[in-house]
Formats: sequence, C-alpha cells, structure tokens
Amino acid sequence: MAEQKKNESFLPITLDEIKTLGWDCVDVILVTGDAYVDHPSFGASIIGRLIEYLGFRVAILPQPNWQDDLRDFKKLGKPRLFFGVTAGNMDSMVNHYTALKRLRSNDVYTPGGRAGARPDYATIVYSKILKQLYPEVPIIIGGVEASMRRFTHYDYWSDSVKPSILVESGADMLVYGMAEKAISQLLKLLDKGVPLASIKNVPQTSFILNDEEKLHEIKEYLTEFMPSHEECSSNKEEFAKAFRIFEESGNQLKPIRLVQEIGKKTIVANPPVAVFDQEDLDVYYGLPYTRLPHPKYKKKPPIPAYDMIKHSVTMHRGCFGGCSFCTISAHQGKFVSSRSEHSILKEVSDIAAMSDFKGYVSDLGGPSANMYKMQGFDMKICYECKRHSCLFPRICNNLNYDHRPLTELYKGASEIKGVKKIIVSSGVRYDMLVDTKPSDQSRFGLNDYMKDLIRNRVSGRLKVAPEHTSEKVLSLMRKPSFRLYKIFHNEFLNICNKAELNQQIIPYFISGHPATTQSDMANLAAELKKLSANPEQVQEFTPTPMTLATTIYYTGINPYTGEKLFVEKNTIEKRRQKDHFFASKQKSFYKKRKS
Repeated sequence: MAEQKKNESFLPITLDEIKTLGWDCVDVILVTGDAYVDHPSFGASIIGRLIEYLGFRVAILPQPNWQDDLRDFKKLGKPRLFFGVTAGNMDSMVNHYTALKRLRSNDVYTPGGRAGARPDYATIVYSKILKQLYPEVPIIIGGVEASMRRFTHYDYWSDSVKPSILVESGADMLVYGMAEKAISQLLKLLDKGVPLASIKNVPQTSFILNDEEKLHEIKEYLTEFMPSHEECSSNKEEFAKAFRIFEESGNQLKPIRLVQEIGKKTIVANPPVAVFDQEDLDVYYGLPYTRLPHPKYKKKPPIPAYDMIKHSVTMHRGCFGGCSFCTISAHQGKFVSSRSEHSILKEVSDIAAMSDFKGYVSDLGGPSANMYKMQGFDMKICYECKRHSCLFPRICNNLNYDHRPLTELYKGASEIKGVKKIIVSSGVRYDMLVDTKPSDQSRFGLNDYMKDLIRNRVSGRLKVAPEHTSEKVLSLMRKPSFRLYKIFHNEFLNICNKAELNQQIIPYFISGHPATTQSDMANLAAELKKLSANPEQVQEFTPTPMTLATTIYYTGINPYTGEKLFVEKNTIEKRRQKDHFFASKQKSFYKKRKS
C-alpha cells in the first residue's frame, strides 16, 4: 500500500471553501456536535478523510446552531448522496449532564470548553431539522450516541424506555460501531444510483422495515429475534432478555442479524463487519490529517479535547475486557484490531515533526493500553465463543496476551528523532500482568513489560482502574479481584523504589454501581486506608444506554441469572456512597449536609 501524502488543507466547512475547491456540489455532508479538528481521534474527521480518500467530495458542518433560523443547516446546500449525522465523540447526554443529572459547565469538544454548543439528544435534533429542510435527502446516523441506542434502551436522563434512535430521529439508516467499511460499501452503491431504501445487506447497518416490507433472507447470517419494544417497555424481564440477546450476539465472530419489532415496524441490524485487518487500519490512520483544529478556530480559545490528544497515537481498537458498565466492546467490538508497527512509528514521526512538539508523546494506547495485537490462538474457538470477557473470571486459555510486541514498539518509538519520552496514558489491564503462572510470565514477556511501563512510560502518575474492593460488586462489574490490584500496587512501589523514581499510582473507583451498598463503600475506604492510597479519581456510576450495568440499574435483574439485585437510586444515598472515598478528610459532603 502506498503511503498517503501529507496534505496541508482541511476538509471544507464553509461555502467559500467549497467554491475555492471548484466544486459545483458536495457528495456527502457530515454534521457533527464536535468542533472540527482534523485528527484521527475525532470521528467526523476520520470518516471525512476516508470519504475523500475514496474519491468523493465531502464537507463537514460542525456544531450547527439549532436554535435560530437554521441558516447553518442551509449554508452548504444539500449533498448529492446523503447527510451523515453524529452527536460527536460522546453521547450528548453524557456530555451535558453529571451522574446526578446536573448540567455540566463545560464541553471539552468546543473552543474554550464552552457548554451549550450542541443540543440534548443531538443526533435526533440534527436529523429532524435536516428532514424538515431536505426531506428528499437520505440521512445516515452514526457515532457512539446512535450506536448505543440502536435498539430499545433505557434512557437515564428522561428515566424512560426509548425505542431505537432510528424511530425517534427519522433517519434512513444507522451505521453502528466503527463505520469505515460500512460507509465505504454504502458510498459505492449509492454512487451507482442504488436507492438507500433498497440496501438491506451491508454489514454493520441498521434500518427500519415498514409493515408491508418483508424481512429478506441472507444465507450467511443467523437471525435472532429480540423481544419487541412494547414487551421491553412493559416487562422488565423481557427488557433484560433483549439485552442478553444483544450482548451475546456481539460477543461472537459468528455473524448474527438482530431483529426487533416496534408497533407495525421492524428494526433490523445486520451483523458487524469482520474484524478489521491491519491493512485497513493502516489506511484509515495514514490518511492526510493536518492534526490541527480548522483555521476558523484560530481566534477562539483552545479546544480542550484537542490539547489532550494532539500528541497521542491510537494503536488498536476493540476491547476484550467486557466490563459491565463500559460501551467500548458494544461500539468498537470485543475483538482487537491492531495497526502495523510501521504505521504507528510513522505517526510518531509525524508528531515529532510538529512545531509545538516538546519531545513527549502523550499516549501510545487504545481502549486498553496493553491489548495491542492480542487475539485467540485458535480463532475457530473464538467464532463460537459467547464469553463476555477474555479476562474475567479468569484469563482464557485461548488468549494470546503476548506483551513483547508492545515492549518492542515502545522501544522503537522512543528511538525516533525528537522523541524524549513515550508515555502510556490509556488504562492498563494489570490483571494480565500479575498472579500469572511463571511459565506465562516468561512466555508473554509480562515482567519485562511491567518494568518498562513503570520505569519508562509513566509521567509521574500511573492511572489504573480497580473500580472497587467488594468481590460481589467486582464480579458484577466483570473486573478482577482487588487482591490483584494490591499485588500490582506493591510491584509498582517496588520497581519505583529500585529505580529511585518518585512516582504515584492513581486508582480509579466507581460509586453507586448496581449491587453496591453503603457497607461496601465503607469497606472500600478501609481497604484504601490500609494501602495509604488517596484516590483522586472517583466516578459516580452513570447509566449509559445498552450496557449490562444500565440494564441492571433499570430492571434490578441480572439478565444472565435472573437474580434480583439491590440498586441505589436515591440521590442523597448515592452522594453518601461517593463520600466514603473521602472519609479521611476533615469535612465531607455528608457531614456538611447533616450539620
């Protein structure tokens, strides 16, 4: 594959830029709730650059004003093929509200961190406006907000069961997950004149069949029927059953098409595309990004999210951790896809050549930093496997979790001219590093990786996520025993002491997760005191659509066992749970409230 040439230009976001390019029309307009930063960490940018690479004319409409006369939605005209709509890199409701449903005062994807640049339920709002203005133009929705709302789901912010976002938005099609392959196939068909309404067989797409339309047969797919929206809305057992079908289908390599009825309509979601090849990711991340915010933002305050990731590199996608509260495996996939060493080192070289680079690559990572190039020894076993996690309750015997390629990659990146240090900021799964058989320690290079990580890849603080200390809660989270964190914590201190490094380990925890009681939180505080740990990162559980933890939060039922579980929903009690983290401080939220 030929390497992409560096491009100093941005994708157009104004009519003047379109005219300067000499275009008489645009093939695709991407509408996004984020500011336009031409960097592969921003979803609209990577899809936009891909569309350009495939030979189509694409423009981006970032953060349009939905509250005036809608001039922003009109300024680029209508595209020849379709509007692509995304809320941005985050679900707009998570972006807007805290776990206690309080309005946030900032938005890191907007210049200056200014809040209010996108609406609540942004995908729905944008799509409805476009349908009103251009009813004849197809709308394809995507991104994490659309992806995680593709079937009936519990919406925490309205405390209601909502139907597929396809129904509420009026969009013509939904592309879920990482969308490059699906978008590529759709573009080729649409360019040939095939109507979007007739395209029913592209993997990773979801669409609505009306009453008179029949479900077509595709021999390569198994088809599973979920409980209907009406059944899920009226019966929590049926809601839990629907989630289990949804999650188990996503855990397998076997292609499974999911179907759910809503009234006289039917939601159909084709199976995901096959796991991305290394060559695919090399193309997507090798596209000619400027790695900069669009010049329109030059006179505006910095975009906080860009400042955080501008000198970072994504090495792989997907996560086989299977955490119950996380959306990554449902969005990016359980199976890891990795880039080549050449592609990653080329991007590090590009970063090193940036004028503002000071020698520190801020992250060489992925959803979990140490899953690079990891997959099953025998993928035929993975084809049939329904396990939610390759790590919990124990590491799968079929998992090749060799860390040696990662250690070599760090070394190669560190030798690039201009690079002073490669930092790992993404979360590390320490349960692959400790309490393993001595033979596996040697076979998979675990000790060498851990020493290199702690000695050379930490910028003063290493962040890890034990999440809790209660075995009951951890089991429900699909996280390892806290005993493993204590082993890793001690190893971290030992390695730092031997290397005479003054570094900290910063543990992340979650309060308010389903099945957590006040007693569990008090025990957690006691465990941290024994370790002399002072946690700074405390996250209150936020029920996000279509995760196991959210399903339990809404139904009070474990979908896999039928067990009824305690769920704390009282706001004061949820705050009290969190306050246990800070029990050692003189004044706590709870004490102040009682006084």
